[in-house]
Amino acid sequence: MPTPPEDRGLSPHTGWTRAHWEHTADRLLLAVRPHASPRGGLIGLPGPRPSWSGARSDGLEGFARTFLLAALRVAGARGADPHGHLDRYAAGLAAGTRTPGRPDAESWPLMADTRQAVVESASIALGLRLTRPWLWDRLDDRTRRRVADWLLPALGPSPVDNNWWLFGLTVAGFLQDAGVETDRAAATADRSLARVEDWYLGDGWYSDGDNRAFDHYNSWALHLYPVLHAHLAGDRDLLDRYGPRLRAHLDDHVRLFDANGAPVPYGRSLIYRFAAAAAPWLGTLTGHTPLSPGATRRLASGSLRHFLDRGATDHRGLLTLGWHGPHPPLVQAYSGPGSPYWAAKGFLGLLLPPDHPAWTDPEEPLPAERADTARPLGPTGLLVQSTAADGLVRLHNHGSNHVAAGGPDGDDPGYARFAYATRTGPTDAPAPADNHFALLAPDGTASRRGPAVPLTTGPDRAASAHTPLPGVRVVSTTLVHGRAELRVHLVLDAPEGTPVRQTGWAVAEGPDAPVSQLHPVHGYGPEVVALPTGATLQGPAPTRTPAVHGNTRGPVSLFAALASLTGEPDPAPAAALAEVRITEEGALHVTWWDGARARVAAPPAGPTTP
Repeated sequence: MPTPPEDRGLSPHTGWTRAHWEHTADRLLLAVRPHASPRGGLIGLPGPRPSWSGARSDGLEGFARTFLLAALRVAGARGADPHGHLDRYAAGLAAGTRTPGRPDAESWPLMADTRQAVVESASIALGLRLTRPWLWDRLDDRTRRRVADWLLPALGPSPVDNNWWLFGLTVAGFLQDAGVETDRAAATADRSLARVEDWYLGDGWYSDGDNRAFDHYNSWALHLYPVLHAHLAGDRDLLDRYGPRLRAHLDDHVRLFDANGAPVPYGRSLIYRFAAAAAPWLGTLTGHTPLSPGATRRLASGSLRHFLDRGATDHRGLLTLGWHGPHPPLVQAYSGPGSPYWAAKGFLGLLLPPDHPAWTDPEEPLPAERADTARPLGPTGLLVQSTAADGLVRLHNHGSNHVAAGGPDGDDPGYARFAYATRTGPTDAPAPADNHFALLAPDGTASRRGPAVPLTTGPDRAASAHTPLPGVRVVSTTLVHGRAELRVHLVLDAPEGTPVRQTGWAVAEGPDAPVSQLHPVHGYGPEVVALPTGATLQGPAPTRTPAVHGNTRGPVSLFAALASLTGEPDPAPAAALAEVRITEEGALHVTWWDGARARVAAPPAGPTTP
């Protein structure tokens, strides 16, 4: 399959056109074919280990998620299917549902036995809904009945109290269209949307459950499923409710993409990669977007190219368990070899017709390319910082947590760091944590951050409190300007002389790596050390992370440091980025390198217990 030629007139940033998207979809689908079972009911992709749900569930996952990609490819072509994708998935539907639950080469697991099957039912139902004229309507009655029977258990209450409620919604939407158990399906849709409503916190942001988990699940699940369901159902009332929320979210989400196409890696399930482009496509599809058509395609094509150009597929053409290449520490236990194919959601733009302005208008630059930005993200406690000179995006975390944060296995690297960026870490245990403030035990063990309680946010700052040790509270503030960051920590009630450590950005060696800087301002010693921190999702070891050290003095100890991550060549040292004056009361008066001024009160008021 020859690669289509680039069009730098239409797409000056990426060179890509709709033909590249169709070509990529076909290439990904053709690559999984050798791994299908004889009749296509399961697609068992090779990988380093099965998920915690087992190999049969993984085979269903491989089928369901690649079927969604095939559905978007064929539905976007209005049924044209030159590679016969749908015929293969039709055969697989029949084979997988003929004797579900049996331990043979084809049968799908039952939802009653394997709850992961509930997740995969949504991709199957959505694929069937998108391709109904070309697949479902052409199946024989017996196969339709068997597929419907297998899907029906998804209409029950969600076994997991988070975005999983939307899988039942998605199955319900298809069954309503197909005329199967319509009253029950309608009740499931209402119940699912009502539960997710409890987690909508405003300004376009949902928490993924009762745990202040803010991450890419907002874009590739919590907005995607309700808005797409409303669109496919032609339900104007639902679209009027959820569409404006999507628009508000996209005004933030678009700012999380680097000029090189990378989304900020934070949260979990990052192996879905360019699924982060699903919500921008959906905004264009439904008309609920602040983005121009050319900016939407620039974001989506840039993200897809970013990963494909950096080794997201292996020598067989299969998506790997990682970010660029494979990276085992990134992978959750629930993910198997087929899990990365939820990246299929990023192909939602194929539902737009070829003559839509999203495909025909020239690409436009992203916010990270146009101007320096400092912007809090709604109620999340997140602060985005980007710089136009290098197109790099940083995300400062003062309020996004996860149910596992601070648990028996320690902080979750995807949620507990103070900062994330498009061209760095995070680091993984047992290496020291990047972008972390820790109290150190006598043996050098660093304290965890645990859940962060958001305090104040403003146009250039965010603050939070956490309890790293019993009886000890830390109030933290990040203040940003251009590429500069002032990181301030007030440590309350720690034992006298407790060692502390502030780490900066983890970066690799080499001419293309960004420059990580850290400079002690107050409370730390003058020495900046470079800690060896191993491989990150950006690539293999070695990486180095700067760190400064100090000790608490009295019941209230103030620590401050300047940090910077930049792609600019030969940047000025961090010490030159600001002058900081500290008053007797503990307030910080900051004069940035360009004369701008800011003030940080000490401490910000707020709750004291996570």
